[in-house]
Parts: sequence; C-alpha cells; structure tokens
Amino acid sequence: MTAAPRPTVNSFAWVGGAEAIVRGVPLSVFPLAQYRAWGDAATVSTLYFAVGLVSLALVLLVPQLTRWLPRRWAQSLAMGLYLVSAGFGIAGGRWVSLALLCASMATAISFVCFNANVLDHIDRADYGRLESRRLFYAGAGWAAGPFVGVWLFGLWHGAPFVLTASATAVTLVLIWRTGMGSTSRHTQIGSVSSNPLRYLPRFMAQPRLVAGWFLAVMRGCGWAVYLIYVGIFALESGLDERVGGMAASLASMGLFLAPLMMRWVRQRSLRSAVRVGFGVAGGCFLLAALCAPLPWVSIALLLAGAYGLILLDLCGGLPFLMAVKPSQRSEMSAVYATFRDVAQILTPGMVWLVLQWASLPAVFAAGGLGLLAAWWVAGRLHPQLGVPGAQRVRSRVAAPGRAADA
Repeated sequence: MTAAPRPTVNSFAWVGGAEAIVRGVPLSVFPLAQYRAWGDAATVSTLYFAVGLVSLALVLLVPQLTRWLPRRWAQSLAMGLYLVSAGFGIAGGRWVSLALLCASMATAISFVCFNANVLDHIDRADYGRLESRRLFYAGAGWAAGPFVGVWLFGLWHGAPFVLTASATAVTLVLIWRTGMGSTSRHTQIGSVSSNPLRYLPRFMAQPRLVAGWFLAVMRGCGWAVYLIYVGIFALESGLDERVGGMAASLASMGLFLAPLMMRWVRQRSLRSAVRVGFGVAGGCFLLAALCAPLPWVSIALLLAGAYGLILLDLCGGLPFLMAVKPSQRSEMSAVYATFRDVAQILTPGMVWLVLQWASLPAVFAAGGLGLLAAWWVAGRLHPQLGVPGAQRVRSRVAAPGRAADA
C-alpha cells in the first residue's frame, strides 16, 4: 500500500468525488434534524456557531498533527470521524448535534490534507483543470446527495447516515490505493513553524493571501446561508420539508457545468470571473429577501444565486492557491482551510443577531450584502492573476505597440 503511484489529477478527482457523497448526503439532513430536535432556528444557529468554533481550533492544529502523524494517516483519521458522525446520526434525536460536530472536524482535517497534497503533487498550471474535474466528478454526490438524504430521512432518521458510512469506507480505500499523501511524517521545511501562533503572522503579512482567504470566507458564508436556512425558510413558509433537500440538489447540479464554466473562465481574467460570481450571488440573495412573501419566487432566486457560488467554487480558491509560497504549503493550507470554519462561525452568529430584530428573510439580505462586499474586494485583485506567463509577456510587449499606434 505504501508503494502506490504518485497521485494525478484524476486521483484527486476520484477522491473528491467519493467524499462529495460523504458530505452531500447529510448536507440538508443536519439542519432539518436539528430543527426537529430543538424546534427553533436561533438555537440551530447557536449550535452551528459552537461547532464552527471547535472546528476552527482543530483546523489550525492540523499542521502540528501532521508533524507526528503521516498525512495519509491523518486523512484516514478524518474518515474515522465521518464514521463516528454516522453512528451519532443513526442514534438520532439530539445526538445529531454531535454527529454534526464530528463531521465538521472530519471535513477540517480532510480539507487541509487534501489541499496540502494538491500543492505537493499537482503543477500550478493544472490547478484549474483539477478544480473543474474534481467538481465534475463530485457532481453526482452533491446533486443527488442532499435530496436522497432528505428522502431517506423521511423513511428512517438513520438511513442517510448508513449511506454516509458506506461512502466513507469507499473514500478511505481510494485514499490508500491512489497514494494520497505520504505514509512518512512530514519534515519541517526551512524556518516555518508548525505552531499556529507563529505562522498566522506570516499569513497576515501577505495581503494577497488575506484577500484570497476573505473571498473564500464570503463564498463559504453564502453557501452556509443557502444550505442551512433555505430548508428552514421553506418549513416556516408552510412548504414541504423536502424542499430544502431539493434546493440543495438543484444547486449542486450546476457542478455538471464545471467544464463549460472553466472554459468561460479561461476566456476572461480570473478577477472578472470572481467578480461575476459574487455579483450574481449577492444580487440574487438581495432580491430573494425582497420577494419573501412569494416563497417559491424567493427560493428560485436563491437557487440562481447558488449558481454564482458554484462559479466561485470553480475559481474562487485560485487567488489564494496561486499566492502560496512552496515553503509554506502545509501551514498556509491550514490557514486557507479555516475559511469553512470561520464562515460557519460568522454565518450563524450573523443569523442569530438578525433574528433578534427581523424575520428569516432578512438573513438572505444580510448574506447578499456580504457577497457584494466580496465583489468589491475582488475588484482589487491583480488584473492578470492566473494569466500564463507567456501570455503576460505577449500582453506587455503588445502594450507599447498599441500605445504607439494610438
């Protein structure tokens, strides 16, 4: 098993596709199960806030974990946490809160290891191809998973978690068979420390990394608002509880458009593509809040905004990845992975605050404003970010000629 071949773009795509089933099936089940168990949207937000705090603390410690635990074993530990999460989900009731916690911890560890492996084994020029292929392979899990999970949840509360456990076992086998991560302990490179308190200042001193991380956080907040609160909004509007799962599945079907979206992105600068994604998502979320008295119209607008978020899933992480120094791969992968947990902290915290003064549709308006703030920040990215070096040279050579012609 330790002699597995070097992982390729397809290897990462297969692992990402299998893990999409693990995460996609319970995606819409968790909000519904917690809403059933606790009976209040504000309480659900508080629980998500607490889970986000724990997951954030853990993700910053993952580089320290990989100092004494080989990365492949660390990723296997994440799969073990997914299995524990499935066990709590099968138990049902308020145990589902612990299931959410274990799943969030597993995602944090797996995400850091996955990105560190990408930086180690995939050339920078292939990042875009990897993201489009990974999202395309993950399309089935994200598209069918939420609806199937809610449908199974209606039959028996533990059924979706049985499916999650089975998919976790498949993911674990793929991690080992494709040679994902090293079986040796990670050695320290140069002067970079595994202490989070020491490498966080290195991150803060690099504005490009900070901007890329902020964009990822806002993208995560947009998804959190959509995936957690659309189902609750449907329930409070008198619609069927399966609407939330259906909305998540319809949004995830956009992953099958990943190759076409990537072709569209390549015809434009990365900055303009990121701005389009945030602009579409933010504008649709604001309109959805205004159309809340017509719940089906509101949900349709939120779905349209979700397609803007899918575009950001395809290219929104590239500004950060392209700015990482080779000597800081593991450490900055851990910092980047915190965007999920920070989004999981900011979103329920924002929702709890909004619900003290307004109704649930105001949450969509607040989310839209945050996405439009990211649209403004994206406008400050370098206009040639992501453009191949040879094309940059040609554009610089052509610029004086155009100026002379003028």
